Amino acid sequence: MNPTVKITNLSHSFGKREVLKNLSLSVEKGDFFIIIGPNGSGKSTFFNVISGVYKPDKGSRIWFDNAEITNKEPHEIAARGVARTFQLMRLFAEMTVLENVLVGYHSLIPYSRPAAAFGLRRVWNAEKRVKDEMMELLSFIGLADFAELPASELSGGQRRLLALGRAMAMKPKLLMLDEPASGLSPVNVDNILNIMLAMKEKYGLTVIVIEHILKVVMETCDRVTVLDHGQKISEGRPDQVKEDPKVIEAYLGKEMDDNEIRAAMGVLDARAPEVGYP
Repeated sequence: MNPTVKITNLSHSFGKREVLKNLSLSVEKGDFFIIIGPNGSGKSTFFNVISGVYKPDKGSRIWFDNAEITNKEPHEIAARGVARTFQLMRLFAEMTVLENVLVGYHSLIPYSRPAAAFGLRRVWNAEKRVKDEMMELLSFIGLADFAELPASELSGGQRRLLALGRAMAMKPKLLMLDEPASGLSPVNVDNILNIMLAMKEKYGLTVIVIEHILKVVMETCDRVTVLDHGQKISEGRPDQVKEDPKVIEAYLGKEMDDNEIRAAMGVLDARAPEVGYP
C-alpha cells in the first residue's frame, strides 16, 4: 500500500542537543497509530516537526498524501489536510465553545473579505451553513448544549473534547493528537476514547496519537511506535510492543521476567505528562 505519511531519516536538534535521530516510519491511510515513550523521548518534538512548528535537520524527508511537506510552513501543511491538538490545549478561554470551533474552520471560509464587508445574502447563507455544520460537530462530541458558554467554564474533560472538535473543524485527512486523554478520570478517558474511534470511522481519518495511558494504547491502535532518546526502539501491534524487553527497559531501566513486565506496564497509566524536550 501507498502510505499516507512517510518519514525518512527525521532528525531535529536544539543547538548541539539532538532530540530526534534518523527516525523513519510510515502510516497507512485509515490507521490509528500511537507513539509512546518515556518522558523526554522526543514525542512532542516529533509532532512539532511534522506539523511545521519546528524545522527538521538537513537530510530529513517528510511526505503526506503523496506530496513532500518537508520544511513547509504550518499553514501550508494544515491546508493539505493535517490538523493537530497540543498537550497544552490553547483554547480561547473567553470565546464561546461555538466560536472556538469556528476558529478551527476559518481557513475553509467559502467567501472573500470584500463579500463579507458588503454583507451579501450569500455570505449570510454561507455563515448559517457553517454554524449549522459546527453545531452538528459539537453534538457529535457531546458539547452542543454548551455552545454559547465561554470555554473557560468547561470542565477539564470538556476542554479536551473542545480541542478535539476544533481540530476536526478543519476537516482534516490526518488528525494528530498530543496526549488527548491527559489528566482525565477513567470515565472521561472512556468517553474521549469512544469519540476518537467514532470520529475515525465517520470521517475516514488517519490518526496519529501521542499517549501515556495504556488503556488508550491497547484498545485503539493498529500499530505502536516506541521512542527513546529520539530513536525508534520498537514498533508493532500493541501486544507485541508490550512484551518487548527494550520497551520495558526504556521505561523502567531494568530487565524483568514476563509476569513482572505485564504488571509493570500498568505503571504507564499513572505517568505524568512529558516535561522533558519541547
